[in-house]
Amino acid sequence: MKTDKQTRPSLYKTVWRWHFYAGLLIAPFLIILAVTGSIYLYKPQIENFLYKDLYEVTPQDERISPTTQIEEVKKHYPDAVVTTFRPGESDNRSSEVGIMNHDESLTIFSDPYTGNIIGELNNEDRIMDKIEEFHGELMAGTVGDRIVELVACWAVILVITGFYLWMPKKKFTVSGVLIPRFKKGKKILVRDLHAVPGFWIAAGMLFLIMTGLPWSGFWGGHFQNFATQTGVGYPPSIYFGSAPTATIQTKDIADVPWAAENLEIPSSEVEGFIPIPIDEVVTVAEREGIHPSYTIYMPSDPTGVYTLSAYPPKAQDELTMHVDQYTGAVLTDYRFENYGLIGKVVALGVTLHKGTQFGWFNQFISLIICWGIIFVAFSGYYLWLIRKKKHDLSAPKAPSARKVKGFLILVIILGIIFPLVGVSIIVVWLIDWLFIQRIPKLKQFFHA
Repeated sequence: MKTDKQTRPSLYKTVWRWHFYAGLLIAPFLIILAVTGSIYLYKPQIENFLYKDLYEVTPQDERISPTTQIEEVKKHYPDAVVTTFRPGESDNRSSEVGIMNHDESLTIFSDPYTGNIIGELNNEDRIMDKIEEFHGELMAGTVGDRIVELVACWAVILVITGFYLWMPKKKFTVSGVLIPRFKKGKKILVRDLHAVPGFWIAAGMLFLIMTGLPWSGFWGGHFQNFATQTGVGYPPSIYFGSAPTATIQTKDIADVPWAAENLEIPSSEVEGFIPIPIDEVVTVAEREGIHPSYTIYMPSDPTGVYTLSAYPPKAQDELTMHVDQYTGAVLTDYRFENYGLIGKVVALGVTLHKGTQFGWFNQFISLIICWGIIFVAFSGYYLWLIRKKKHDLSAPKAPSARKVKGFLILVIILGIIFPLVGVSIIVVWLIDWLFIQRIPKLKQFFHA
């Protein structure tokens, strides 16, 4: 029977080996996510600078109607289909009219006091949208989304194993645990410059990972469906009148908060009515006290509805509303206070993740975490390079995880919680069994 003294070194070496390979493989992607994330944190400031000439207008006594503004846009783009209208959240902010013009998605900026066209912006050219796409899916569509999700899930394992390696194994000392040791030689200093900052940012890194996962295509999609189907999504009380019979979801027609993406869309009652002008929809928004950053999405067919989406800096101000296009009746009113527990947690997580919930302070803390991730990733690579031998990876030698039952159980649990991790572990095991263990040179190179 093995004693604790015999099993602890085996566990330590096994954890170290998994941490080593996880870091070696995903650190480059973590650096990409941290760099793009630190830029995206400052989206409001960057866009206000880039598009200042399009955003800013001189306030006057009275605004002209949204209908007049849209008609002016139609004069300049006679073949376009108007898709959205955004009144602007302040007196010195332009209005935005979204159109589809010859298969191009454009935003036309209008002076709400004069109706003059200030300029246009092709939505495909928005720089921060490109950054967001690179951050979320490496600009590689579904494949990129799955890679980012896999990296995020493995980063959880990286943090857990890193925390175990950081924990003092004997008595607690400040040096080497909470602050680096600067007088113990280069290797120890580099180790401490990797482990100590890793400890300080671990909680923040885990928070960013877990608040970003709900947006992922695979894990996030299943998590979102679970939240809806278990009744912790939207309640029936948000609907006024008959429950929706359509299977179209709000995310199919509008950019809305996470908790409202699976919200089914009600239908407008077509009984020979003439559609109401958008001016009345704006009046409804003002009457209902919607956050002024809202966007109105136009009905796409005779039974469609006006969809109002407010996606402001603070989660508590979020709203998704459907309005009958003929009567102006509010059919759905879905706000933060209507969210289930999971919806509220995710909504707050998203605004904290994006750095908007608490303004500049939120941005600053998230920026420090992103920079910390970059530093820890580079210091980890440098630590490996100064220890690496010429003819192999210099991976820590360790017994198979199957022989360390506690760690094996943890890996299985994480593989179940994060299915892509489970699949990747099976793939790695097959590669190890079919090739690495059977080819001497590979076995030597990987120190298997």
